[in-house]
Amino acid sequence: MTVVDLRVATLDDAETIARIHVETWRTTYAGMLPDDMLIAMSEEKQAALWRRMLRGGETAIVADHPRHGIVGFGSYGPNRSGRDGYTGEVYTLYIQPDFQGLGIGRGLLRVLFSALAREGHDSALIWVLEQNPSRFFYEAMGGRPVAGRDTRMWNTALRESAYGWESIHALPPARV
Repeated sequence: MTVVDLRVATLDDAETIARIHVETWRTTYAGMLPDDMLIAMSEEKQAALWRRMLRGGETAIVADHPRHGIVGFGSYGPNRSGRDGYTGEVYTLYIQPDFQGLGIGRGLLRVLFSALAREGHDSALIWVLEQNPSRFFYEAMGGRPVAGRDTRMWNTALRESAYGWESIHALPPARV
């Protein structure tokens, strides 16, 4: 695994979080989502959103690389989807494309689950777009498909799948 410092995000991190958010969406969903939707994403709007969320109490964890700065982030909290049986939720988990596959996502997910456990959660889920190739990562981390839903973003109908962990204390061991 690439060594990164996993720490709580500050307001000063909002612009970098926004850049990674936009970059990963444009890279991951090119050809899956309408081009105009991806082009309409704005780092400035995302930064304002992240500043508002961080000020409002949402907690994000960033993966801070010693030479490259922040290369990924995730956020978490109580289950806000209403899906019974899962008390916690990972809201976001994004790693810059050049740093994917290096174990950073695995470490970040572990830290997010640890934070949820400290807040009294034993289970969690994460919603992902059904076509998102990261669903295989969640499966490798022990998540199993537990629900699906239709959602609309930018006037586009999308299908999401929820991956759930009945116990966030039982993640598979890291691959060597």
